[in-house]
Amino acid sequence: MLIQSSAVVPPSGLVVRSVRPLAIATSALLGLTAAADLFAVYAGIQMHRVSGALFTRSDDEIVRTDDLYQLAGRLQLSGILVTAIVFLLWFYRVRCNADVFVQDVCTRSRGWAIGSWFIPIANLWMPFTIAREIWTASAQTAPDKSWREVSQRLVKAWWTSWIAAVVMARISSTLQSRAKTPEALQHAADMTMAADALNLAAALLAIAFVWKLTAMQHPNTTLGTASAT
Repeated sequence: MLIQSSAVVPPSGLVVRSVRPLAIATSALLGLTAAADLFAVYAGIQMHRVSGALFTRSDDEIVRTDDLYQLAGRLQLSGILVTAIVFLLWFYRVRCNADVFVQDVCTRSRGWAIGSWFIPIANLWMPFTIAREIWTASAQTAPDKSWREVSQRLVKAWWTSWIAAVVMARISSTLQSRAKTPEALQHAADMTMAADALNLAAALLAIAFVWKLTAMQHPNTTLGTASAT
């Protein structure tokens, strides 16, 4: 039974709900996060320039550069925290919808769509496997119910860039805490800048992932199913 254009009640009693509002909010926040990452890359360039010749720079220039660097970090952290909340709501909802399309693809319960992100070590791969299963299940929404496969290159690219950013950020944090010389500070700034660039790529790929999966799940108002695009 189709309820307007946003909900479908299949025989199992599960409900397909439109995730477009959450997708819009998630994408907007990811866009702001990407902007913060771009600003952080700029701040990293300035830190590289100043720290490479630290003893020839004025105190005012060093303070301004450090303030810029710290501001970029605060903007990134704020953006990530807010975006993560909305992204998890969207991720949970698309996981719930996946149960309606195909009941034997998703191997973990719906709660893992949120819980998997908070388990140390396991959060490096478990959310990715859940995302792949949601992607596969969401592709099975054609009117003829035929089994289809949609390339998972986008999912893999998003997750690879995200993990690379996380690893690079850990490395840069360690280098910064140990830096004692201008050369070491410059090297740490370069690694942080690389992590920021990877974060930027991950944010942009996440937007593409959110919209592609949302389109695959978008309810068909005529047939009462979700159509893959």
